[in-house]
Amino acid sequence: MEGHDKHVGHRTGDFLQKFWIALILSVPIFFYSEMAMELFGIRGPAFPFSQLLMLALGSVIFLYCGWVFIAGAYREIRARLPGMMTLISIAIIAAYAYSIFSLFVGTGHDLLFELASLIAIMLLGHYIEMRAVSSAQGALKALTKLLPDTADVIRDGTAKTVSLAELRVGDMVLVKPGAKVPADGVIVEGGSQLDESIVTGESKPVSKTVDAEVIAGSINGDSALTIRILKIGEHTFLAGVMRLVAEAESSKSRLQILSDRAAFYLTIIALVAGGVTFAVWALSAAGVLFAVERLVAVLVIACPHALGLAVPLVAAISTTMAARNGFLVKRRLALESARTVTTVLFDKTGTLTQGRFSVVSASDEVLIAAAAVEAHSEHPIARAILDEATRRGLSVAAARDFKRLPGIGAEARVNDSLVFVGHKSGDDIVVERDGTLLGTIVLADSVRPEAQEAVIALKAKGIRIVMITGDAEDVAKRTAAELGIDEYFARVRPEEKSEKVKFLQSKGEHVAMVGDGVNDAPALAQADLGVAIGAGTNVAIESAGIILVRNDPRDIAKIIELSRLTYAKMIQNLFWATGYNVVAIPLAAGAFSIYGIILEPALAAVFMSASTVIVAINAIILRRKKL
Repeated sequence: MEGHDKHVGHRTGDFLQKFWIALILSVPIFFYSEMAMELFGIRGPAFPFSQLLMLALGSVIFLYCGWVFIAGAYREIRARLPGMMTLISIAIIAAYAYSIFSLFVGTGHDLLFELASLIAIMLLGHYIEMRAVSSAQGALKALTKLLPDTADVIRDGTAKTVSLAELRVGDMVLVKPGAKVPADGVIVEGGSQLDESIVTGESKPVSKTVDAEVIAGSINGDSALTIRILKIGEHTFLAGVMRLVAEAESSKSRLQILSDRAAFYLTIIALVAGGVTFAVWALSAAGVLFAVERLVAVLVIACPHALGLAVPLVAAISTTMAARNGFLVKRRLALESARTVTTVLFDKTGTLTQGRFSVVSASDEVLIAAAAVEAHSEHPIARAILDEATRRGLSVAAARDFKRLPGIGAEARVNDSLVFVGHKSGDDIVVERDGTLLGTIVLADSVRPEAQEAVIALKAKGIRIVMITGDAEDVAKRTAAELGIDEYFARVRPEEKSEKVKFLQSKGEHVAMVGDGVNDAPALAQADLGVAIGAGTNVAIESAGIILVRNDPRDIAKIIELSRLTYAKMIQNLFWATGYNVVAIPLAAGAFSIYGIILEPALAAVFMSASTVIVAINAIILRRKKL
């Protein structure tokens, strides 16, 4: 990324340097041009070989300053994708060749000033555009600079400064007040508030104490921390963010594919229009000079640069905005489809609720039997049961023949008895021994405080909210009522979740599925938009198009809003870029010359560059929008 940035910076500076050379050399050429005589009645002093000197200056501009366009055209033609560089190259080659022909044949007319001014304006336009693109991607570049250069590793009781490349998993690192966390880890000593805004989008400092995980690149507050390194290098959260951003950058939206195709066809149209224009004027009384001028003007003004830039720049900015607002766009098609979402299907546990269960009531006998079975499970309910058994100091027997029952619970043999733990009916977890009810376990899973705000925000946008859960009917009903959700699916087995998505889609709904577990992966893939909670499993994240870094369901409304803003900007830019060419090509071809309206090649270059800059500025305005 850093090497790419340096390359872009070098190219940007190269365009600017060549622009100044072309501009300076254009001044003497102007005083010997027909334009200077016609507009201002001035003419440079005549001296031997003055025309050859002007040709020499024009040659420097053409061969040195304009070569970047010819080299670009070569690459386009070799890739069989003629475009902007091809059109500019044909234009400047035609102007240069005609000027040489004019000089040696002695017609008294040349296009050297048109050549020089055209190259200068095109270089300036490219410089401004590249600066705009560079500015638009500034936030993503900032992600690469989040990490410190060194870390203070505690070895033999003292802190030693080492480079990040020397860090190892398990190292103890001292993070001083105001310093950046060098790698993902867990706090083993101290407590502080950390600024994670650039990484997660969370604007407020986050309080962290012992056993809390910290993210590489976050900034420590006013207290020293000792952390144990858990992940380094490419395995850190920040590295994952950059990979997702790179994946999003390499993907294309439908509108971008459309604009790329339109830019290609526009190039073909420009070449054909230019050829026809030249032939018509060359065979008319206007003469070859006028025909060449029209050819150059058509090729320049029809350059599809604005069209080619219209969508990619908006897409790059929206990807950056997403990362800064706490969600990562893995595929651009996912962000584009978010604007069409009519229904959001929320998985309950871990998405709308905390996903951290606690035992409210259970006898020791019931808890011992249940803990024996759940020792083999990673389910949040299993962890709650095991934690309570540990807290009570209960002795749990070993179980065998463990079997998970999807959407129901689990069973295993404990002391030669078959013990079942799971839902059968009602609000509680039932525990059975050899088919006989042993007792129940009452659990509590509190609703996320931000979940209700998420529901309100989505309803305000006209979005239908549906909840899906494997819990019993009364549990689902209570949670839905607390959140203000009118529709829900209860007792849904993992393999049935994708079927519920299909059911909603069959009713004409465009569905966004939000989930965090392995059993959500098929539903995330089936949905029109799959959104994975950042703390969820890798399987869920791989199946989703967008990832919520902060686990905050309020970000769903932001995704939809950003999608709508992005689409509107893309349409605006496409309308401007295509509408401009519809008017510009006939004007450049001389269709209005009978009314005395003639577009000179240099002015055509100004209009073409202006259209590109306007598209870039319109895209950058998106960045100022607050979600």
